Amino acid sequence: MKIRNLLLLAVTALLLTACNAGKNVPYMINIDEIPTSQLAEASIQAGDFTIKPGDLLQINVTASKEELVRPFNKIKYVPTLGTGNSISMGDRGALFYQVDDDGNIEFPLLGKLHIVGMTKKAVENHVASLIYPQYLNERPEVECRIQNFRVYCLGEFGHAGVVYAENGQLTVVEAIVRSGDLNLQGRRDNIMLIRTDPTGQRTVKRININDANFLASPDFFLQQNDILYVEPTKYRKRSIWSVPPAYSFGVGVMGTLMSIFTFITVRAKL
Repeated sequence: MKIRNLLLLAVTALLLTACNAGKNVPYMINIDEIPTSQLAEASIQAGDFTIKPGDLLQINVTASKEELVRPFNKIKYVPTLGTGNSISMGDRGALFYQVDDDGNIEFPLLGKLHIVGMTKKAVENHVASLIYPQYLNERPEVECRIQNFRVYCLGEFGHAGVVYAENGQLTVVEAIVRSGDLNLQGRRDNIMLIRTDPTGQRTVKRININDANFLASPDFFLQQNDILYVEPTKYRKRSIWSVPPAYSFGVGVMGTLMSIFTFITVRAKL
């Protein structure tokens, strides 16, 4: 009777544990509680990254007459670099602008421009203001694209690795989807976001994707070279717990001795 009660208690405990673990699996549990206006306001921030040392930029200048802005362009538009691109480092220097350690780029005719810490839109406005009206009678259109926008996804992803953003924009949700979603054993309430600012200072933030409020957070839009780390749940940690080899050997020996002892005892009673 006591054994049956113990088994029943153990099964009940396992079921409760499974139920508690299951509560942390769904995404954005309270999505219906988030005002639409709050989400719309947050979406305005999309697509504007901050320039950092080491960024590789393509900056295109266009106007009604192409020949007027040709001196301000390295080349015409090329697709953003991805994992399979074979352009050499030497060629990249001829095609794109590398932001140096001091936060500068060398721009045709305009010379050295200090752009570190600027947003993409700020760089576009800055270049346009330097060209017009000093060099042109019309204000040109300037487009700035980042060529090495990437985010590192570590931990309990379907397939962890590097995620590239061809359009220079990436959200937390997109990074998760392109990394094969999160494993069931990954914590959704405490995703670690490690970010390096333009000065080289690192910050660590936490994201809870069980809570839909993260959709309206500034951290919903990732920055280049961000790191996302999903740690395993405590149940996952327990499942990978292993006994040291010395203890395993000792337990095996004890089990063998107990089997021999039981066998001898049973034979003696016959």
